[in-house]
Amino acid sequence: QGATKGFVTAGHCGVAGESIWMDGAPIGHIVASEFPVADRAWVAIGDQHEVLPLVTNYAGGFYFVRGSYESYHTSVVCRSGYKTGYQCGFVNAKNVTVNVGGNGPVYGLTQTTACAGFGDSGGGWIDVGEQAQGVTSASNIPAGSPHNCGMFGAMTWFQPVNPILEQYGLTLV
Repeated sequence: QGATKGFVTAGHCGVAGESIWMDGAPIGHIVASEFPVADRAWVAIGDQHEVLPLVTNYAGGFYFVRGSYESYHTSVVCRSGYKTGYQCGFVNAKNVTVNVGGNGPVYGLTQTTACAGFGDSGGGWIDVGEQAQGVTSASNIPAGSPHNCGMFGAMTWFQPVNPILEQYGLTLV
């Protein structure tokens, strides 16, 4: 039996059955999505697309994903996001509950000092050991702000990747 190819993202990015588009063409669909309570989703993509174990730094480079060993408190973690690019910070709390977008609580998030802006949701997180960490769930930078990543006190929360993989029976590439 063949494996389904795809990727994980934040659940608030879409609902099950929704088509996912890239460069004006459909590439797949959301197989499962949960939000709130958890903020996770699984996107299956077509056979004509390839899944690579990479996270972009939005400066022409990539970091390999070598596993999903969970980082510890005070670890450096970095996120890749469409709106604000590649940003790093420290893990400063785990198993945090956040009311994401006023839609209700999301449990089990990891809190970091990295910044993120509206439009970075669902982007991948990686640590300095190239271990996948999670997907962007929420930020304390308000929607409609200039997305100033120099903002003092920036915080971003991510949904850890291992519970997403376990929930949907997925394996990292």
